[in-house]
Amino acid sequence: MSAAATPVRVVVTLLDETSLFEMAVPCAVFAGEGYDLTLAGTTPGGAQRAAGGLLLTAERGLDALAEADLVVVPACLMEPAYEPPAALLDALRAAHARGARIASLCSGAFVLAAAGLLDGRRAATHWMYADELRRGHPRVRVDPQALYIDDGDVLTSAGTAAAIDLCLHIVRRDYGTAAAAAVGRRLVVAPHREGDQAQYAPAAARPVPAQRTDGLAPVLDWALARLHEPLAVGRLADRAGMSLRTFGRRFADEVGTTPLKWLNAQRLARARELLETTDLPVDAVAERSGFGVGDSLRQHFQRGLGTSPSAYRRVFRGSGERAGGVMR
Repeated sequence: MSAAATPVRVVVTLLDETSLFEMAVPCAVFAGEGYDLTLAGTTPGGAQRAAGGLLLTAERGLDALAEADLVVVPACLMEPAYEPPAALLDALRAAHARGARIASLCSGAFVLAAAGLLDGRRAATHWMYADELRRGHPRVRVDPQALYIDDGDVLTSAGTAAAIDLCLHIVRRDYGTAAAAAVGRRLVVAPHREGDQAQYAPAAARPVPAQRTDGLAPVLDWALARLHEPLAVGRLADRAGMSLRTFGRRFADEVGTTPLKWLNAQRLARARELLETTDLPVDAVAERSGFGVGDSLRQHFQRGLGTSPSAYRRVFRGSGERAGGVMR
C-alpha cells in the first residue's frame, strides 16, 4: 500500500454476551495495513460481558461510529427479550446516512434489522435464525442459504466461519483479490469459499444426494482447467458419468449451489484475476474466462459486482501497489 493511501476506518461494536469468535474475526482481518481499527463500546461507562464471562472494555464509545468508513456489528444475544441498545441503533442509522458501510456478522443482522437498515433488502444470517429474522422483521428479504450478501452499503453474513468469508470479501472489494489472498494465507483459510449454507444445514434441508460415488473434485478440477471452453452442464455431467438430474443433485449436495452458478462464479473470478494482473483487452479477458465476448462479460460483471470490467480494472489494476501491499 502506498504511503499516500488513506486507511479504511473500521469500527467494531461490542455487544453484551456477543460471540468472541465473531468479534475477533474483524479484529484479525482488519488489524493490518490498509485499515484503521477501533473497538466501540455500546454500554456507557463500563465493561461489557462477552459470552463465557469475559469482561471487555473498548477504547471508544458510540461516538467512534461518526468517523467510521465501515461499521461491523458482530453476533448479538439470541434471546426473545433481547433489544439492542437504542443509542447503538441511532448511531448505526446516522453512520449509514453519512455514507458509511454497515456490516453484520451472524445474528448481528437482527441489530441492523432493528435499526431499519435491512428493510427491503436481501440479508443473510445463520440458517438457524433465518425463520426468526423473517418473522420478526417481515420487510427483510431473508436468504437462508447465502454465506454473505453484499448489498453495496449494507453487508450481512451467515454464522461463524461465514464472518471470515464476508470480512475477506470486504478486503477483496477494498484492495483486490491479491490482498484478500494474502490475508487468507495469514489466517490459514481460503480467501473465497464456493457454495452456500446448504452445505452446513441439516441433511433434511438440503437436496437429496444421489447414491454415494467418488466425489466431484476431479470434475471440478477438470472444469477449472477448461473455463475458456464451452462447458455446458451436460458436458460436466458426462464427465462425471451421471445423468443431468443425478449430477445436479450431487452438485448441490457437495458444492452447495448449481453447476451453472458455480461455473459463472469461477469464470467471474478468472476474469477479475485477468483484469487485475494483465493488460488484455476486455474481449480477450472474456474469451479466456469463458464468457466468449465482451458484452457477455460486461453483463455478468454488472449483475455480480455492480460495475463494469473497465471500471473494475481502473480501480484494481491502477492500484496494484495498494492491492499487493495490504496486510502482507
